[in-house]
Parts: sequence; C-alpha cells; structure tokens
Amino acid sequence: MTTQLEPLMERNFLEYASYVILDRAIPDLRDGFKPVQRRIMATLASMDDGKFHKVANVIGETMKLHPHGDASIGDALVVLANKDYFIEKQGNFGNLITGHKAAAARYIECRLTPLARETMFNDALTETRPSYDGRKREPVSLPAKLPVQLMLGTEGIAVGMATRVLPHNLPELWAAQIKIVRGRKFELAPDFPHGGLIDPTDYDDGRGRVKVRARVRVDGPKRIVITEIPWGTTTESVIASIENAAQKGKVKISSIQDYTTDHVEIEVTPVRGVDADEVVPQLWAYTDCEVSASSNIVVIRDGHPQSVTVSDALRDATGRLVDILRRELEHERGRLCDKHHWLTLEQIFIENRVYQRIEEAKTDRQVRSEVRKGMEPFADAFIRPMVDDDITRLLDIKIRRISRYDINKNRKDIDDIVRAIDKVDRKLADMAKTTIDYLKDLIARYGDAYPRRTEVTRFGKVDKRAIAAADIKVGYDPETGFLGTTVKSKDYQMAVTEFDRILAVTADGTFRIVDAPEKMLLPEKVLYLGLFDEKKGQSFVVVYRTKDKMLYGKRVHIEKYVRGREYRLVRDKGGRVVFLTPDRKPGVLHMQFVPAPRQRVKEGTFDLAKLRATAITARGTRLATKPVSRVKVVRPKK
Repeated sequence: MTTQLEPLMERNFLEYASYVILDRAIPDLRDGFKPVQRRIMATLASMDDGKFHKVANVIGETMKLHPHGDASIGDALVVLANKDYFIEKQGNFGNLITGHKAAAARYIECRLTPLARETMFNDALTETRPSYDGRKREPVSLPAKLPVQLMLGTEGIAVGMATRVLPHNLPELWAAQIKIVRGRKFELAPDFPHGGLIDPTDYDDGRGRVKVRARVRVDGPKRIVITEIPWGTTTESVIASIENAAQKGKVKISSIQDYTTDHVEIEVTPVRGVDADEVVPQLWAYTDCEVSASSNIVVIRDGHPQSVTVSDALRDATGRLVDILRRELEHERGRLCDKHHWLTLEQIFIENRVYQRIEEAKTDRQVRSEVRKGMEPFADAFIRPMVDDDITRLLDIKIRRISRYDINKNRKDIDDIVRAIDKVDRKLADMAKTTIDYLKDLIARYGDAYPRRTEVTRFGKVDKRAIAAADIKVGYDPETGFLGTTVKSKDYQMAVTEFDRILAVTADGTFRIVDAPEKMLLPEKVLYLGLFDEKKGQSFVVVYRTKDKMLYGKRVHIEKYVRGREYRLVRDKGGRVVFLTPDRKPGVLHMQFVPAPRQRVKEGTFDLAKLRATAITARGTRLATKPVSRVKVVRPKK
C-alpha cells in the first residue's frame, strides 16, 4: 500500500504546490498582478462604460474567469480598490487605519480609474488563453505600463515560500525609471498609505527591512497626539499595544482617547509627575508606535518563482515599458499605413473613374477583373500591393459617396496620415527619448495625485535601558537571608529596572547574578549586593581563608555569566571570604598568626594593591606562610 501511495502523493503534492505558487499566491513579474487581481481588472475593462458598477455584479462576472468563490474575489477587489490606483470607489470600502471592513458587495460600486484605462489595457497587445471552463478567454498578462508590483505592494504565502513587497511612491518610481533609461543610479524607499516615518537604513534594495514609526506630536507637557500610524497596524491595535504596555508599567500614561475619523487622532495623557517628552521614547520602545516591516520580493519570472530586488523589478518593468511603447507605435504605424493605403486606392478609383469599367461586366469575376485592370496603371502610387480584400472594399463604395467625393479633403487626409506616420517613425527611431517623454507626461498629469505620504528619515534604535524607570523595589533581610521584590527591609532596599541585574556575593565565596527575584534565599551572609554593570563588569579584591586557616588573596573581574547560576570565588571547599571590596586601592592587610610553640613572628602585613589579576577560579596569591587567626585591613587615608 505504501509503495502505491507514495508516488501518488508525491505527484499530487507537486501539482498542488505548483498551482498555489503559479496561479494563486505569487504575483507575475510581467504585470505585477496575482491571477485573481488580473481577472478582476480584465472584467472591469470588459464592463467599462464610464459608469459605476455594483461590486456584486463585478464579482459575478469575474467568477466566469476565476475558479474560486465569490469571497476571495470580493476581498481581493476591496484590497485592490483601497490602493487608490486602478479602481475608483463609491460607498463604504472599509477603513485601513481603523481596520473596519467594507460593506456588503451589493451596497458598494466601483469602476476603472483614468490611470488604469490609459496604462493597463491594449487589446492588440494582449495575449489571451481559454478560461478554466473554456467558455471565455482571459489575459495571460496585461500590457501594464506601470511597475505595478512595486507601487501596490503585496503579500502572499505559497507552499514552501512567501512574498512580501512593500509599496512605493508612484511618481518616485517614474522618476527612477527615467534614470534607468538614462543609465543613471537611483535609490528607492517604501511609501505607505498610513503615512508615518520610516528609516530605510537596512532596506538593502528590498532584501532587508525598514523601521516604521507613527507620527507623534507633543502638545505641551501633558498631551501627546498620534496623527499617523505605522503600516500594518490599525488604531485599535496601536491603542491595545499602548494599554498593554501601560498595564505592565512600561509606558507611564494615565489615559488614552481615540478621536479618529477620516484621519488618525489618538490622544495620550502622561501620569502625574511625568513629562510628555519622557513618554514618547517609551511609545517607540514598547508599543506598535514603532514596528519593523520586512521585505522579501518573490515573483513569477519566466514561469518560475524567483527572488528579486527592487532594482531588478523596476529595471524589468522599465524594459517592458519600452517594449510595450514600441509595439504600440508599430501597431499604430501599421494602422496608419493601412488607412493611407485605402485612401490612396479610393482616390485612384474615384478620380480616374475606374468604377466605370464595371458597367459592362456581367459576372462578379468580370467585375473584379475590370477593377484590377483599371487599377494596374497606377500601381506605382500604391502604398503596398493591392489584394482581393481591397477590391471587395472598393466595390462596396456607394454611388452617393462617389458623387459627393471631395478630392481636396481626401488629399488633406492623406497628408495628415503621412505626417502622422513620420511622427511615429521619429519616435520609433529614439525609443529612449520616447519613453522618457511618456514618463514625464505621466508625472505631469498624475504626479500631484500621488504625493509621498511616508517621511523618510533616520532614527536609531531606542535604548530601552535608558528609558526604563527604576520602579521595581528589591529588599534584603539579613536576618532571614531573603532577597526579592516581596521582601520588606528597613536596612537594605534598592530600586531597579526590568533590565537591571543584581550581583550577590556571600561569605562562602559564591556569587550569582540574577534578575530582580520575587523571593529567593541567600543562605550565607551577604558581603556584596548591588547592580551589575553588564558593559564594564565588576572587579573585586578577595581575601579568603582556607579550612586549614591559610590566607589567600586575588583580584578578579566578573563579566561573563549565566543568569541565576552559582559561581565560586573560593577554590578550596570549606574556605571563607574574610575581606571583599570593589575598591581599586583596598589598603594594607594586617594578619595575626595562629599561636605556635617557639613562634617568634606573630603577625604580618600585605599591601593588597600588589595583588595581580587572576581568573575567577584561580587560587590566587598566598599572603602568609603561616596559618592566620585574625585579619584587619587598614585603608589609605583620602
């Protein structure tokens, strides 16, 4: 059974994965659309009569091309319409900044925008194929003259891959295309419909990410107003993130009010005693007022999924624009040449009264033969050789048209066509200039309608440690040996932040570095308790006595550690620390030796400043050759 199922499952899975990648989730680089978007655009073009159409009707017509349900078509249409490039809306299409959904499809209407009509369609250049049921034909790709994928932005999840393209500003894309045609360098940064601010330092031509911030205005010491939110968020999600951070004590606010209508207006009030300027960095650090947007541009290129950069995609779109403009000009030239050819034939046929030759002809074959013979003497004036269809068309000319034929008007029309053909030829001869002129014309006519909404700036990473409030109270009770936030002590209390680490060194020669604990037991007497500096570490002079009362000293530096793990400063088991200080000038150690028979030297000294630095686990320097009973440190006078 396994042998039979394995090839079946492998084949079916590959077919499913290929279908999802090519026909659903990943956009095609040729026109920048996913299949459902392309079918919606093709349907709107076929229905276009200048009037608005019910979205429900558009969905129904699109279902003739799209082999999926109406919900997927409706959702895709609303998303595409909210981009404000190709679909003009009428009714409630939802709200991007609040996250509210669109009204039902039967209540809202749409139609193509002038930009879409001008730049997205040309039946003469559109390759089509049968629809999924063979009843209709759908475009393989649209002859898009715009860098659709980069201007819209898109997301899609397929089998084993995903794509995420950040939207860009359309006039800036046009300006970059002009630079591409001229062979110059260019640089692009995303532009989001939500507005806000972005830092594209790590964008890496679409292979990295950008940091996006809300636009925040400080109105006095006690009022903060959020007027634009980051892309990918809504006012509800931003407010929820602020409330969540406030509950955790990370953002010091007393209230938050949402006055959003067509524009974002979220008012934040700091708590008493806290200035608004102090709260703003907290909003960046702990809420959705600052988010990171990653970019991973995966497209269908030549029938295969491929990862590209922004520059690759735009250069491909520019090359395609040049090709489409060239093909349009060639098609226009062919149309003009056909018209020139016909007007010339018509002029010869009427002015030279060739039509009189058919009066004596009795059969259709004789009629056609007489027309051909009558036109042959003027063959040198033909634009191209005359064919049977041309004869049929000449014979279709009505007597009324012949009687009212205006020779001067015909010659003027021919002159106009000749000038038009010459103009097209000049454009074809210099496609670089033609393309640049076309792009400049688009910028002049549509540029003001699509201003940049997101401000490009540079802002560094918010240092959460710097803005964190030291509002966690940690106490230590020497009598019980407990340390923690729930421990009350008159003798020792410290205020720490969530990022602070506490270093505790006890008399048994052990130390541990911990976060502020709720309650933990330190079984030995604490010799040092304080904040640990993770950047600089902590140095100590340690003097300890072994079990046989021999005295050792060393200078150690603590820097690397694992939180909560216990480390030993004293190598010998049973040893006890008799002196510990972080001072760089620890003083002179006075020692009294253990009494012994016939002992002459009863005490000694050692300058602790002479101790050399050792590893934490090293034994250190032996301070005396005899057992020591008592020690005393005399510190230098300041």
